[in-house]
Amino acid sequence: MLTEGHARRAFLLLDESGLLRQVLPEISAMKGVEQPPEFHPEGDVFVHTLLLLDYLPHPCPMTLAWGALLHDVGKPPTFRVAERIRFDGHVEVGVKMAEAICERLRFSNGETAQILALVGNHMRFADAIRMKQSTLKKFMRLPWFEDHLALHRADCLASHRNLTIYDFLRRKMEEIPPETMHPKPLVTGDDLIAEGLAPGPKFREILGAVEDAQLEGRLASREAALEFVRREFPG
Repeated sequence: MLTEGHARRAFLLLDESGLLRQVLPEISAMKGVEQPPEFHPEGDVFVHTLLLLDYLPHPCPMTLAWGALLHDVGKPPTFRVAERIRFDGHVEVGVKMAEAICERLRFSNGETAQILALVGNHMRFADAIRMKQSTLKKFMRLPWFEDHLALHRADCLASHRNLTIYDFLRRKMEEIPPETMHPKPLVTGDDLIAEGLAPGPKFREILGAVEDAQLEGRLASREAALEFVRREFPG
């Protein structure tokens, strides 16, 4: 039902028959959960989720289909009204709920990991245009990023229909050379030890800072990276 097309119709039939609340009560719970109309003119969480399924590729990878179905599963328990309708922490709650569903349905560890990644990262797209180059490249290095992008596109088309961020990321994927997305490390832990630094948790911070500078184009050689370490992390 989820991967071969007509998923929305299939889930409407499951709901009408009463089977949905028996098999996936977490999806049934989306019914009637209103959303801010300025972001979701299409309707409640259930309407949005089923509409989103129509915009997935057909046939659809199984993990993408489940990630799409569960991407907003954390909204019903986090619904509140302040100055507008809010779902504070719905991503974190949704990841935990999705994990429980995957365990209940006996997904493999690999399948579960990708489904949880789709749920856990779907809101990060809102910040993509403002991300530093290093953060953006790491984001685009997510395993199966094409599936994350497909979910974002469907999410937009099933709500505000604004594909600005989707188009931005598509351009970036074409513009950024693959070798600069996954550059060879300029320094290693052995290099840090040779510089007289003591092994420990600090190494992760130092190596991460070097990688960020490399991804942003500020470091291009081992010598420059070592000088960066000496300057920024004096022993």
